[in-house]
Formats: sequence, C-alpha cells, structure tokens
Amino acid sequence: MSEINKTEADWKKLLTPEQYRILREKGTERPFSGRYNLFDEEGLYKCAACGNPIFLSDDKFRSSCGWPSFDRAIKGSVSFSEDLSHGMIRTEVTCARCGSHLGHVFPDGPTDTGERFCINSAAMNFESAPNDETEK
Repeated sequence: MSEINKTEADWKKLLTPEQYRILREKGTERPFSGRYNLFDEEGLYKCAACGNPIFLSDDKFRSSCGWPSFDRAIKGSVSFSEDLSHGMIRTEVTCARCGSHLGHVFPDGPTDTGERFCINSAAMNFESAPNDETEK
C-alpha cells in the first residue's frame, strides 16, 4: 500500500469542514449523531480521506457507546498510537495509508478479539456489498 502525502491545504479542498476537523485535526463527532452508528448494511467501510479499506461490516457490532463500533480492522489498514489528550490514556486509530484520525480502540470489546474500535462516521465512507441477485 502506498502512502498518501498531501498538504493540509490539499486536504481542506478535498474534505468537508466536518471531515477535515475529524480526520486532520483529530476531532470527534457528537455521540449518537453519526450516520453509521445504527447502520447495518453489508459492505466495506473506507477511509473518507483516501479510500483505504479499513473495516468490514461483518466486524461491526452495536456497543451503545454512540459511535460505530468494530471488533477488528482489516489487517494492515490502520495504525495505532498513544493518545494522552483530554486527561485520558487511549489508543488512537489512524489510517495506515494517509495518517488521518479515525477514532480510538479500547480493550473492552464483547467478542473474542476483546477490542472495541470506536470510529467516527465522518471518517468513513461505506461501499455496499454486491447484491447476489444482480450477479446471476
């Protein structure tokens, strides 16, 4: 996977103001406000900045935390770093391809991975899975 390096001016032209605030300035959307929080379609979630595939719908679950939650990322699609902001110790999740902020991961997930990725809806775009009926 090739890395994407753009200037912040380039990112501002490419992203909406809300996406820029979250992806490039490490912002967070209000809990329970994101379009993918209660979204259950089959498909693929991609980084809204660069299109890197980051999560599969099969790995999404309802955590009631207010953000879309996943129990694993696509292997190699994200990077992790310590986040000490806001008086907390957390693990930040960024896109491995463009470095954009996606959200955080916590070690309290309910599945066998034990992980709960809380990801901002504005940091992702969704691509529906092909419909088997149309492929026949």
